[in-house]
Amino acid sequence: MPDVSKKWLRVIGISEDGWDDLATDAKALLYESQIVLGGERHLKMIPADWEGERIVWSSPIREAVSKIVSWHPEKTGSGKKVAVMASGDPLCYGIATKLLRHIPIDEMWIKPALSTFSLICSRVGWSLPDIETLTLHGRPLEMLYPFVQSGAKLAVLSKDSGTPKEAAKLLGRRGFGKSEITVLEHLGGAKEKIFSGKADSWNHQQVAELNAMAIECIPDKNANVIARIPGLPDDTFVHDGQLTKREVRAVALSKLMPIVDQVLWDVGAGCGSVAIEWMRSHPRCMAAAVEKSKTRLKMIEQNAGELGVPMLQIVSGTAPQALEDLPAPDAIFIGGGLSSTENSGNLLEICWKALNPGGRMVAHAVTFETEQQLLNWQKINGGDLTRISISRADSIGKFQGWKPFRPVTQLAAIKEY
Repeated sequence: MPDVSKKWLRVIGISEDGWDDLATDAKALLYESQIVLGGERHLKMIPADWEGERIVWSSPIREAVSKIVSWHPEKTGSGKKVAVMASGDPLCYGIATKLLRHIPIDEMWIKPALSTFSLICSRVGWSLPDIETLTLHGRPLEMLYPFVQSGAKLAVLSKDSGTPKEAAKLLGRRGFGKSEITVLEHLGGAKEKIFSGKADSWNHQQVAELNAMAIECIPDKNANVIARIPGLPDDTFVHDGQLTKREVRAVALSKLMPIVDQVLWDVGAGCGSVAIEWMRSHPRCMAAAVEKSKTRLKMIEQNAGELGVPMLQIVSGTAPQALEDLPAPDAIFIGGGLSSTENSGNLLEICWKALNPGGRMVAHAVTFETEQQLLNWQKINGGDLTRISISRADSIGKFQGWKPFRPVTQLAAIKEY
């Protein structure tokens, strides 16, 4: 076992039963520390004979992180040991994850308790690797939407006592009213309580503030099942006709290659379909949708909420000016904006320059003029040019025939490291 005494920061997970449930080594780490920071409930668990300084969490959480970082021995010269108390596993949507962005693991010792997700699985009989885990604490309820799939099993950290009721309503709106919701209060403690019900007949009024949910998604006959892979039907989105068609969108996203923790710019976003599908592919995929039309900006906001990506950054303005303060992109989709006379000459170059090394850029053109821009850029910078033509069956009187859509010229390029 490593020499923990040399690590100045100790992050200790604590269960609902508190001090009595802590392992001997965790208690020793707390007694060795001169400062302990935690929630008021946690600090009250420490025995009265501990003589160090107790500090209650500050809000927002980033202020607490800044305070902990300020106690670094190199900054204070004191060599004091600092302990942080957190519920369950501090690396499961917890404080340790945030601290590791500022403090190397070599200076920190993390002693986890059982996570809420592990406890949920132990109570309902699920295998942890076979379920989806997510938190609604401090996040919009709409983030549940992408996970609501036929047969899906969800372990969810609730925001408060009202979360189960709101989740039941959400499931009902999607045609998943038969879904089984199990609420687990005060997991792992003396006050633990478990109760269940169907989403469409949920009638539990008294729910503890500290609760989690196990949701088994069961579709009704009219269930609105929306896949998480790219290529949602066009009518999934509220739009005015200005959207990248389903088949073309799927091709574009395959070349944009959504990757966890990476950022997409959707320039000339229309109704936001590409940015939304990028974010739906994984909850940690991030995107900014840039659009100048106020009407379409409202559509983007509505689509983002209804399709489960309310954290989409929606930017009102015209490229390239609207791009200046955005996080550096790992992928860029230019679905509109090339035809604007004020931007057309520079937009491709500005986007390419902003793109992180290894990033992907995809641009579409449907007019001779914008196609010529792609051709000129490709001659200098390289990349692949593809012509995409889509036809769908449509009525011709009593018969059927093919209705072609306007062909799209697609430029796809990867920026070298």
